[in-house]
Amino acid sequence: MRIDLNCDLGEGAPHDAELMPLITSANIACGGHAGDATTMRQTVALAERWGVQIGAHPGFADREHFGRREQRLSAGALRELMRTQVDALRQLARVQHVKPHGALYTLAARDRATADVLVAAIREIDATLIVYALAGGELARAARGAGLRVAEEVFGDRTYQPDGALTPRGQADAMIEREEVAVAQVVRMIRAGALRSVAGTDVAIRAETVCLHGDGAHAVEFAVSLRRELARTGVAVRAFTA
Repeated sequence: MRIDLNCDLGEGAPHDAELMPLITSANIACGGHAGDATTMRQTVALAERWGVQIGAHPGFADREHFGRREQRLSAGALRELMRTQVDALRQLARVQHVKPHGALYTLAARDRATADVLVAAIREIDATLIVYALAGGELARAARGAGLRVAEEVFGDRTYQPDGALTPRGQADAMIEREEVAVAQVVRMIRAGALRSVAGTDVAIRAETVCLHGDGAHAVEFAVSLRRELARTGVAVRAFTA
């Protein structure tokens, strides 16, 4: 039994250097919601130092709202967003996966049309790229249907709806603040393939990679606690391979 630990990095948070040795995959902001050529180079160097798998983390070009405000773009604009941002990172490193950020991620998880556009863009860039996508969401289904490799992603610090969707960030119960509760949720998702929704119902879920939010105030402490509990329960931590 094993799991990949991924983290969104290069976004201006102060914990990147501390988090990198604790993860196996890094999603590097590439100039949309955050990041620039300098931060990309710095984050790539950290990832290479620790042998961490490098991925692109494209998002809506909306730094004011950190890419967490949904935008309705044309299919052409979405393809260009993906191409420009992913290629910016590919000029600096060997990119092994792509994980959309923020509002783009949640939009693609629920909207098949958006998911299909992102999948087509990724195939055009490099059909060997792994797509990191919300477990059970539309992006995961679209990517797998198009023959791309998929890592189904789960979250320890987010609550879930009965249909397996993430609770929207704007709702009061969207985040899990207690570290021990978040860690327990991750372990159950990996070992039992299930989680408890906000409605109190059990939801089946496929956990192949876990997101650790790099911008959280206690991100490092959570990563350390999670790795300790994974080791205790016999779950190996290693980079995703399909």
